[in-house]
Amino acid sequence: MSAPVKNGIPPKELLDDLCSRFVLNVPKEDQQSFERILFLVEYAHWFYEDNSVENNPSLKSFTLKEFTSLMFNSCDVLKPYVPHIDDIFKDFTSYKVRVPVTGAIILDETYERCVLVKGWKGSSWSFPRGKKNKDEEDHKCAIREVLEETGFDVSKLINKDDYVEMIFGPQRVRLYIVGGVKEDTTFAPQTKKEISEIAWQRVADLRPVYGDVISHGVTGLKLYMVAPFLKSLRSWICSHQPPVPPRLNAPARAKSIWKAKGNSSGSSLVTTETQSSKSSHVTNSSNKGPGQSFRNFHFNTHPILQPIETVFSS
Repeated sequence: MSAPVKNGIPPKELLDDLCSRFVLNVPKEDQQSFERILFLVEYAHWFYEDNSVENNPSLKSFTLKEFTSLMFNSCDVLKPYVPHIDDIFKDFTSYKVRVPVTGAIILDETYERCVLVKGWKGSSWSFPRGKKNKDEEDHKCAIREVLEETGFDVSKLINKDDYVEMIFGPQRVRLYIVGGVKEDTTFAPQTKKEISEIAWQRVADLRPVYGDVISHGVTGLKLYMVAPFLKSLRSWICSHQPPVPPRLNAPARAKSIWKAKGNSSGSSLVTTETQSSKSSHVTNSSNKGPGQSFRNFHFNTHPILQPIETVFSS
C-alpha cells in the first residue's frame, strides 16, 4: 500500500524508486560527472511529471530545480552534495545551453508553408528541433527530434548538406531544410506534454521587422528561434524549384494539423517510453566544458556501483 501524500510532496518510496530507476540503474559512464547526473535527474523529473502526477492528482508539480532538491535530499548517494546544490544546478544550466541543437524546416510542395510546433507550456511557435545526444550526428539528431515532436520521419528526405546554421551565444543551432512534403501528411507528436499544437504556417506571414530570437509574425504569431533563419530560408526557396507551383487561390490563413485537446491527458497523443523519447542531451562538443562547480566537485560512484556489483555477482 502506497504511503499517503502530504501537501503534495511525493512519498519517500516514490523518490527512492525514481532514484533507483534513473540514477542507480544506469551505465557507469553516466555516473561519472555532475552534468550527466543532472541529466539523469531531469529524466526522473520528466517521468514524475508525465506519469506520477498525471496518475495521482494529489501529487504536486515541481520545477526542475525544486525536483532536483527533492532528489538530492532523498537519494543517499546524492545527499553529501546537498550543500553545493545551488552551484551544481547553476553550472548544469550553463552547461545545458552549450549543447548543440538541430532540427528541420519542413516545407510543403509549393514552398509556401512550413511546419511549426507550439510547446506544451507557453504560446511560442518554433521549428521542430532539440538538443543532441552524446556522439550523435547532426542530421540524425534532426531526424530523431522531428520524429518525436511531429511524428514525421524525414530520414529519406533530409540532405545532410542542405541546412541553415546560426550561433546564439554559446549554442549552435542547425536546421535542415526539407522541402516537398504533402500538406495532407499526418502529424502527431510521439512525446507526452511537450507539443500542444502542430500547424502549417505561411512563410510569408513569419517575416518580422527584426531577426530577434523571440519575435512576432505578420499575423501576431509569437515565434521563438524562427526569425533569425528566415532570410536564409527565403534565399533557399528563391533558388529552388518547388515540386508544385504556388496556388494563387490557396487559403491565406495557417492550417492547424494537430492539436492536443485542452493540453490534458485526454489529448490524442502518441506516447512512447519517457526515457527513450526524451533525448539524453549530453554531447562531446568543442566548448569549454562544465562550470567551476563541476570541476571542483567529484561524484563518488562507489556507493552506487558497489550494491549493483553485489547484486550481479550474487
